[in-house]
Amino acid sequence: MKKACRYCGKYHDRGETCPKKPKYFCDDSSAEYKFRSSFKWRVKREEIKKRDNYQCLACRANLSGTIRRLNPYELSVHHITPLREDISMGFNDGNLITLCRYHHEQAESGKIPRKILFDLVKNLQCIPPYPLDVEFSKRADTKEWGL
Repeated sequence: MKKACRYCGKYHDRGETCPKKPKYFCDDSSAEYKFRSSFKWRVKREEIKKRDNYQCLACRANLSGTIRRLNPYELSVHHITPLREDISMGFNDGNLITLCRYHHEQAESGKIPRKILFDLVKNLQCIPPYPLDVEFSKRADTKEWGL
């Protein structure tokens, strides 16, 4: 019995692998894999999120694609200089930035230049911190906060 292939649109026998199917390699012995699975990285990742007040710095700086300036959702820590280029920068605070999922994808694809990301980290004190402990429910006018 044949089935439609989502990679090439043709029909293949069940169990047959399409030559156009992307190959995902997860090399457990790579330095990058070992880095990302280390306890030291998990601790550092949490430190960076705390430093950035558990908010996306690109959203706080109102870069393109920002929906809300106070964005504590779907956060991850991004290596501005990728590990595959320079693994020695892996724990460097100046190379790490907290981003939401949207801005992380933009940074990974190069749509947000590295220079801008480095500047955001360098000028952390220039971006208003917008603490998360502000009680929005007690405020009558939340439009002032961009919500």
